[in-house]
Amino acid sequence: MDTKELLKKVRKIEIKTRRLSDHIFGGEYHSTFKGRGMTFSEVRQYQFGDDVRNIDWNVTARYNEPFVKVFEEERELTMMLMVDVSGSELFGTQQQFKNEIVTEIAATLAFSATQNNDKIGLILFSDKVELYIPPKKGRSHVLRIIRELIEFKPESKQTNIAEALKFLSNVMKKKAIVFVLSDFIADDYKQTMKIVSGKHDVTGIRVYDKCEEEIPNLGMVQMQDEETGELMLVNTSSKTVRRNYGKFYQEKVDYYTEAFTKSGAGIINCRVDQSYVKKLLGYFKRRG
Repeated sequence: MDTKELLKKVRKIEIKTRRLSDHIFGGEYHSTFKGRGMTFSEVRQYQFGDDVRNIDWNVTARYNEPFVKVFEEERELTMMLMVDVSGSELFGTQQQFKNEIVTEIAATLAFSATQNNDKIGLILFSDKVELYIPPKKGRSHVLRIIRELIEFKPESKQTNIAEALKFLSNVMKKKAIVFVLSDFIADDYKQTMKIVSGKHDVTGIRVYDKCEEEIPNLGMVQMQDEETGELMLVNTSSKTVRRNYGKFYQEKVDYYTEAFTKSGAGIINCRVDQSYVKKLLGYFKRRG
């Protein structure tokens, strides 16, 4: 992709996702992810109903009447976008590939965070961390993230979610809002997920195509595994083949649901032919 075409794509995504974050998500995002703590700002006289634990005993003793500490919410947060760039993300039978939807969702979340003056970082992962952009503020930083999401070429096509989560734990010492965007055709990340969501506010966003859920009956078909590159002839008219595939797929979905919900993390399921706007809004509203 040449530079001109890339900039055009970045601009197109910015216009679409920025409008969404300005009109819809800014306020929802703010109320869903409130500041992580409180900072002491001033004292005032005690009023009926105030929490007695906030009484400032030094000031109270000096003036011989009760004074309480007033706290302000620490608003500034850090959002980390963790995006799966493995081979299976290039799948798509509808109008858009999964990775295109992932880019739009990530951009919408990033602009929503920017409105609240929060920092945004990016981790692109396959079976290893392919790219890490440390958290920073501002529009130009978000545009860099979008640019990477559009044109980044991963070295590996495989997936290892646990590896990416371990990396996050190492680089993020303070609590962050974490969105993991993937199709979650993976396993062996339950334990790591538990550790990470104990420290961070984690949400998994599963982006999938409805044609992945079951194989249609098309007779003998040559298929390629996007992650391993392996070519194979598959008899899609066989009920056993279709049933086994459906079982395999459902096991991965169940594993994802359990790994996230049991560790206290949130989940969003986004099918590429459905509105991710509604999914995100519904999630923010439920949590807000």
